[in-house]
Amino acid sequence: MLQRVRTIIDKEWAEVFKNRMVLYTVILMPVLMTLLPLVMTGVMSSTTASSGDATDIPAQYLAMCGDISGGDCMMIFMLSTFMIMFMMIPMAIPIAIAAYSIVGEKTTHSLEPLLAAPITTEELLLGKALAAVIPGVLATWVGYGIFILAAPWVGATPPVAAYIVSPTWLVGILLIGPLMAVLSVNFAIIVSSRVTDPRAAEQISMVIIVPLLGL
Repeated sequence: MLQRVRTIIDKEWAEVFKNRMVLYTVILMPVLMTLLPLVMTGVMSSTTASSGDATDIPAQYLAMCGDISGGDCMMIFMLSTFMIMFMMIPMAIPIAIAAYSIVGEKTTHSLEPLLAAPITTEELLLGKALAAVIPGVLATWVGYGIFILAAPWVGATPPVAAYIVSPTWLVGILLIGPLMAVLSVNFAIIVSSRVTDPRAAEQISMVIIVPLLGL
């Protein structure tokens, strides 16, 4: 079974990554989501570290900072929003791949031979799901790893560097992110099996996932 699933994954990647839109999504989105918090960290480290101004932080959040300086607390407050951006990567990339998975077979007239192959429906769906989930999750983890390593270099202080490896970030990015990727892929595959146009499949899948993003 594992060998057949691996074959499906290899076939899926060979076909999907020929699509430039999918390839650009896989490459550019993690790069953008990693550079944005790094740039913001560098800018804030030069503007708030000396002033220590934390007047724009909600009082309940400021109370949680404890003995941390106002500048560090402000940076932590701003970086907290970027955790959501990192969690969007393992949703957006798999949707771009999974939305093409079934409808792409239809447009290339390769679905019938694939269904006639000596594989079960479960193996086919598992292979296509993993082919979509793995690139998104790996891209997220690589981007997050680069962010952790580069944050001190661009000016993050020890309290800020400790915050971005706190349990909240680790659980969100290493656990919840992949689980949301699996859920979004399941929706995208269902949509992909019902439509006849790859772009429509991706758009409908994103609309369905919007409630998850809100949550």
